[in-house]
Amino acid sequence: MPPAKPDYYKTLGVGKNASDDEIKKAYRKLARKYHPDRNAGDKQAEERFKLISQAHDVLSDPDKRKDYDRGTGPFGIGGSGGFDPSTFGGFGDILSNLFGGGGDASAGAGRGAGTRTRTQAPRGRDLETEVSLSFQQAIDGAQVPLAVPTSQPCPTCHGTGAKPGTSPKVCPVCNGRGVESQSQGIFSISQPCSRCGGSGTVIEEPCTTCGGSGAQRSVKRLRVNIPAGVRDGSRIRLAGKGESGSRGSEAGDLYVITRVKDSTVFKRSGDNLEVEVPLTIPEAIRGAVIEVPTLHGTKRLRVPHGTKHGTVQRLRGEGAPRLSGKGNGDIHYRFVIDVPASLSPEESEVVDRLSEVMNGDPRARLFADAKAGV
Repeated sequence: MPPAKPDYYKTLGVGKNASDDEIKKAYRKLARKYHPDRNAGDKQAEERFKLISQAHDVLSDPDKRKDYDRGTGPFGIGGSGGFDPSTFGGFGDILSNLFGGGGDASAGAGRGAGTRTRTQAPRGRDLETEVSLSFQQAIDGAQVPLAVPTSQPCPTCHGTGAKPGTSPKVCPVCNGRGVESQSQGIFSISQPCSRCGGSGTVIEEPCTTCGGSGAQRSVKRLRVNIPAGVRDGSRIRLAGKGESGSRGSEAGDLYVITRVKDSTVFKRSGDNLEVEVPLTIPEAIRGAVIEVPTLHGTKRLRVPHGTKHGTVQRLRGEGAPRLSGKGNGDIHYRFVIDVPASLSPEESEVVDRLSEVMNGDPRARLFADAKAGV
């Protein structure tokens, strides 16, 4: 049997919907814990470190991650999981990925420390909020207002964090690289700069409005277009509408979760709708033409004579709009025989006369088949 595909999400301890930033943070944390320099001679830790590196190599690359999630390419049946040992340039590469450097850490402190580049300011956080919709709004689509607590670039320093008229300076400790390197044997261990925290710059005169953070807490107000056909729990992504990144870096995304109220008439089943339609006993026996509700008015349905309880009729294309934009689902009408709980004297007399006329035993066939063992 081919080897089972490793669960890289479980390896890093993140969910399948984890953002790139969450994957990177999880990788950094685990790589520090299981790095061979901290676990000398521990083969188990070394194997764990390699698996963590494999998981990061795949999940941090958009194309590899897509293939992995779909089980295609090198991640198909019998695939190796997409990690090619020949491309693994040693622990120096791992450390370089870990702290954003570009040099060769495995070549020793003399070479590795001088070629590292400054890390970029982190992307803004993704935000998530919920919006309540009526059933009809979910069917037709709507534009709804949102108020989302977030942080915005400081209006005084425009996100730089520095006092107006000044600007951030190159960090004197790491010379703008964002990392500090320390030689340990054949390895050069790097970690975020203790002075600038990895940004590569320091603010000597902080902005008095934001205290040097470059951001202020605020409430972002916007109007969101909800597409027709959303369901309860649909997730709408608004790119770049999340929290602003620090010091002018890229903003995160905003995810809007729809909460749709139930309808008293229509029950949602995917793109289809279900409606219970009561029939009187005479309508079920003799047949009838009846009116039924649709999403935008009424339609006529022909009820065949002898219609049984639970019979379903379908109106094609009258259901909920498909989010793909390709037409609508259907409406399924389920006929329910309306049996009165009590009868007036006149109704009782009519039922008695009907019983005398229709005096056949509907259960005769049932007992005959049971007796014959059919």
